[in-house]
Amino acid sequence: MATATKKPVSSKKGKVKLEPMGDKVVVERVELADKTAGGIFLPDSSKEKPNRGTIVAVGPGKLLDDGGRGELQVKVGDEVLFTSYAPETIEIDDQEYLLMSESDILAVVE
Repeated sequence: MATATKKPVSSKKGKVKLEPMGDKVVVERVELADKTAGGIFLPDSSKEKPNRGTIVAVGPGKLLDDGGRGELQVKVGDEVLFTSYAPETIEIDDQEYLLMSESDILAVVE
């Protein structure tokens, strides 16, 4: 895979920057549709949170025993599927992000 580009997540107001450490990645969850295929509108309480999102920041890679860094298999902009129990939810300026290890990512959607 391509080399991961390191890009911190910045707030809109410019006060907070979030740069993941090691093999951690920051993901922005993909929103589900508000309406079913049959035209029924779903309330927020009935929606299931999707296990799919877009990577917005990546860490430098896992620190190896020899002192080097392991290359991440994902990069900023990749759409991924991840485990539902793994992410840590972070809120920056009313925007929700998920922080997780690269190993919690199940697949890259192409």
